[in-house]
Amino acid sequence: MFGAGSAGTQLVHRLAGQRGARYQPVALLDDDPGKHRLRICGVRVRGGRERLAEVAAETGAQIVVIAIAGGRGDGRVIADLVSLAESAELTAKVIPPVHELVSGSAKIDGVRDPRITHLLGREPIRLDLTAAASRFAGRRILVTGAGGSIGSELCRQLHRLHPAALVMLDRDESALHAIQLALHGRALLDSDETVLADIRDTARINEVFAQARPEIVFHAAAVKHLPLLERYPSEALKTNVAGTLNVLRAAAACGVQSFVNISTDKAADPVSVLGTSKRITERLTAHMADQAPGTWVSVRFGNVLGSRGSLLDSLSAQIAAGGPVTVTHPQVARYFMTATEAVQLVLQAVTVGHSGEVLVLDMGEQVRIADLARRMAATASHRVEIVFTGLRPGEKLVEDLLGAGERDHRPQHPLVRQVPVPALEPREVTDISHLTDPDEVRAALVRLTAAPGPAPMPEPVPGKPAALPARPATPEPAEAGQ
Repeated sequence: MFGAGSAGTQLVHRLAGQRGARYQPVALLDDDPGKHRLRICGVRVRGGRERLAEVAAETGAQIVVIAIAGGRGDGRVIADLVSLAESAELTAKVIPPVHELVSGSAKIDGVRDPRITHLLGREPIRLDLTAAASRFAGRRILVTGAGGSIGSELCRQLHRLHPAALVMLDRDESALHAIQLALHGRALLDSDETVLADIRDTARINEVFAQARPEIVFHAAAVKHLPLLERYPSEALKTNVAGTLNVLRAAAACGVQSFVNISTDKAADPVSVLGTSKRITERLTAHMADQAPGTWVSVRFGNVLGSRGSLLDSLSAQIAAGGPVTVTHPQVARYFMTATEAVQLVLQAVTVGHSGEVLVLDMGEQVRIADLARRMAATASHRVEIVFTGLRPGEKLVEDLLGAGERDHRPQHPLVRQVPVPALEPREVTDISHLTDPDEVRAALVRLTAAPGPAPMPEPVPGKPAALPARPATPEPAEAGQ
């Protein structure tokens, strides 16, 4: 067991007093030299983490239980200990988080496998949404792509903030049924809050906005699976680019006060159809910021844990099927975030974003997908092989959060970068909307991502902290194959 503090002491006492306990402690480790040579119920503290493999060999231990209840700053410690356990051929387990222990929903001896969030090496990011929350109560809000992973989580959190109206738009009727059921426990699809519409349909989108008259719009609708869009780039042009332009124009026509376009880290120095199409949406949103009153911003995410079609889902399914687990490259790495973190950023954008900017959350370091796959496979009851298949067209080895010429500027929040975006004239999109040949579409999308030059940095805001110095880019984990 690692950890001879309060949690570790409680766990040893609990296990020692149980007949037939599933786990029998044979040794304790702790990095605090002051705890070395202590004994708890006869179990001795035998050093720090550097002795993990040695003590395991001496005692015949098969499992290391990490007795840290998940307080602030413990994410990196847990991730490091899981890596050490792997190298010592030990199975790592963790105790329940402190909030479950305090609430009584879990007991100290409820040892479990590490959760994916433990393996990210950081604590979940929590933004203070007190100021943002007041922006949504009593307001008319519309969410496109409301049935998707981000859209549905957005709707759940917005619903709790008591808007005057929450209009959920999606082209997937089953997804609309699911989100209404989640919000109300019933889903008759018989109210104006669920709207079946496709953002590609200009007339229909204009009609919806004219009827709903939203004050705030969150634009989450998109096609986003990288390999498919490499094969069918015209679908990205029609949905991500032209569809976004339809939504932007409809929003401006009805006097929207705040518009948040959801982008991706693949829009930073893009090399894929997904990335180029989403970079164009950032530039179109910046154009609207120059043309219409209100706030028009974009937000960039890394890969969202647990979203539909995500890396996590794919790895879990492959492991459940007995393997092999496929990873494109041993060094491929992506940024990960939870759906809650992503939605917090989206909601924060309404408060801190300056019109024409893209907001980027500090997601820590990128995680190697091969490491994540190995850790997940280690929890299986059978041996799972990992097979490397090679990078696919449009894939980067590691992702970028900021593109060339974009600075790490955080004037209002230490975890949120705010980056100006050069505008793109909508006519440049309409000029290519007729293209269908895949190579021509790809070339046109690449051309429209190019800016005339770096966007100027905004003037410092009086009373706000100055921008932090730029940091070197670090690798991040991605969704399945993205």
